Amino acid sequence: MDRLMFVNLVTLQSATPVNRAPANHLDPWQLIMEASPTVKLVLVVLVMMSLICWFIIGAKLFRLGRATRQSNKFLDIFWESGRSHGSSAWNSERLESIYAQLAKVNTSPLAKVFHAGYVELARVLGSAGARGGAAEMDNVERALRRASINEVTILETMVPFLATTGSTAPFVGLFGTVWGIMNSFIEIGGQKSASLDVVAPGIAEALIATAVGLVAAIPAVMAYNYFLRRIHVLQTEMDAFQSDYLNIVRRHFLVH
Repeated sequence: MDRLMFVNLVTLQSATPVNRAPANHLDPWQLIMEASPTVKLVLVVLVMMSLICWFIIGAKLFRLGRATRQSNKFLDIFWESGRSHGSSAWNSERLESIYAQLAKVNTSPLAKVFHAGYVELARVLGSAGARGGAAEMDNVERALRRASINEVTILETMVPFLATTGSTAPFVGLFGTVWGIMNSFIEIGGQKSASLDVVAPGIAEALIATAVGLVAAIPAVMAYNYFLRRIHVLQTEMDAFQSDYLNIVRRHFLVH
């Protein structure tokens, strides 16, 4: 009887699971540290691309937000300027009053377009007298258009990098994945074994590269589309302001 109880106790102890961590626990950070040099290089490139994208996102959010606020403020100054003179008529004094307030909205794209148009109009009136013709009107229009194109170019600075990251980061990560899987198969061939202990580390290492590529690409694509929309709105406002300003110049300052 005692012998039977001893046998049962030994059997029970051997069947009881031991609460200890597995020897081959797959920790993501450890996998990255033990990855091949090629996969590490891929991860470094992806992390650098992601950091640059987040810097651009932060800078553009600040820049476009300020440009939108100051453009709205400039439009208020532009259209409300006549009230301070007690008249809604457009004349040189009213334009000079607007020009004197440009320092308040010096980062507004609309204000810079107006500045270019005002300077060109002053030059045309100074050389052609009180009234100019079609050629002078074309000069003002070209100055407005050139300033608008320049402002759009400034607003789009660094934004194409977001599109580049969004389109290339998944493929860079896929390259790391393919490389990691290739190394896994090489290790399988070297050890003559396809057990999970042999395959899992290489596959996990490969999938980390894909995951990092997606983490870099998804915010970049979303931010690119968002900024493209914001820039398009500002560009539309600049086009509308050019039309309004040219109508004012044509009716009150220059004639064909």
